[in-house]
Amino acid sequence: MKARSLAGWAVLLAAALATAGCGGSGDKAAEKARVRWAFMLPTSWDPVTSRTGADINTVSLAYASLTRLDKDGNVQPALAQSWTYSPDGRTLTFQLRDKLKFTDGTPLDAAAVKAFFERGKTQKDSFLRPEIESIASFDTDGPLRVVFHLSRLDYQLPYVMAGRVGAIASPTAAAKDKAKLALWPIGAGPFKMVEFVPESHAYFVKNPDYWDAANIHVERLELTTLSEPTTTIASLVSGAIDVASIGPKRVEEARARKLTVTTAPSLNASDLMINRNKPPFDDPRVAEAVRYAIDRGELVKTLTAGLGTPTNQPFPPHYFAFDPQTRDKWAYDPARAKALLAQAGHAPGSLTVEIVINPLINEGLPELLQAQLGRVGIKSRLRIVPPGSSSWQSEVYIAKRPATAVDGTVGRESPVQNLLAVYGPQGIMNLSGPYAPPAFLKAIDEVRATPIDAPQYKERLQRATRLGAEQSPSVWLFSTPFIVATRSRVKHLNIVPSQIRWEGVTVE
Repeated sequence: MKARSLAGWAVLLAAALATAGCGGSGDKAAEKARVRWAFMLPTSWDPVTSRTGADINTVSLAYASLTRLDKDGNVQPALAQSWTYSPDGRTLTFQLRDKLKFTDGTPLDAAAVKAFFERGKTQKDSFLRPEIESIASFDTDGPLRVVFHLSRLDYQLPYVMAGRVGAIASPTAAAKDKAKLALWPIGAGPFKMVEFVPESHAYFVKNPDYWDAANIHVERLELTTLSEPTTTIASLVSGAIDVASIGPKRVEEARARKLTVTTAPSLNASDLMINRNKPPFDDPRVAEAVRYAIDRGELVKTLTAGLGTPTNQPFPPHYFAFDPQTRDKWAYDPARAKALLAQAGHAPGSLTVEIVINPLINEGLPELLQAQLGRVGIKSRLRIVPPGSSSWQSEVYIAKRPATAVDGTVGRESPVQNLLAVYGPQGIMNLSGPYAPPAFLKAIDEVRATPIDAPQYKERLQRATRLGAEQSPSVWLFSTPFIVATRSRVKHLNIVPSQIRWEGVTVE
């Protein structure tokens, strides 16, 4: 039978929920322990078809992953209580916890994990496939042991499994209707969905069968889409929402209005993506000119209220994958930028480029970039792509239509995973894809084949970062920490380098 379309399922789900009255306030205890969180909805509620790294923030509401990261970025047990590589590094075995189950009652055992990854390999619209291409096949060794047989050495996998790649979905739900799973998640995470309206909101209640349920103190979580940055503070103060990320320039206002502001180390880095396949950037001299036209110091001073740090690569300077040899490359040099443009045959003011932007992120950044490019003679116009959960991804990440776009990375659980997302042939943030520098790809393979605790690991990883930054045209700008504003009733935010989690969060 042909699967229903996602749009069709959206209508059916909304109608069913309206009839059943789902999503009511519940009992008084649940009402007191309710949190309203403003964040981006995921590109898909099915981890197999989820597209972006940021999706893990919301996908992890309904799903648990095989592993998870702690606040220092170290990999820790989750669904899997342990894992081991064979002496030759060619097999990786995860030992699952006992008595796990999905919210539809299906046992979460080795067979379920095997089925999930096999679907990730074979499903036509899978975005999981490139993330697990180093795994040749999957096997089980009893009900609680799942075995990955690797086609090549890959010591990054325990870290990769801490994100959406390792977020296991119910094989029963997938077998019934994969299209529905993209709109209605069935996982084994801390919460269970009770209402969803696409591009609007998703409501959840606590899942008592979550393996770490004792540390979930929120009984009901209501996820709503991001509001305009200019109205977020007012929404928090009024009680319309309890938790929201804010930009650095909003911190002073939030504190003045008695909101709690939490900052935490992140892997966030903003960039101006450049497409080498589109004119005028098919001439590498133009892309190089843009590198020297950008004054990162001005960006940080003007936009980040002292909380940001300049970076010219897809990692913040404090992260171990940041390459110190590249730190001072492409310093602001407008004279050099003008000379490169002249060499490429572009007189001052003769070149006009279009910059695609998302109006809900990078507040003020597109306009300042526009001004800086203008100082070296590059004219530009801004084009807004609607910020829905699918429009930006379809226009920019999938179709790769723009010549330039203002974007950024929130990082990934594995640094190799993040490098491939921004520089790899199938990387969603590689606007020049499927182009990827061959020397960079070779360096990535060397990093994957190196155990994390090997003395040469850090050096090899930083070399891969260096090759990607040097050989890709995109221009990295600055990094910022997680900045989250909350009402006073929400305590003990749990922020790890790649996401916001809800274990340990309390509500007064």
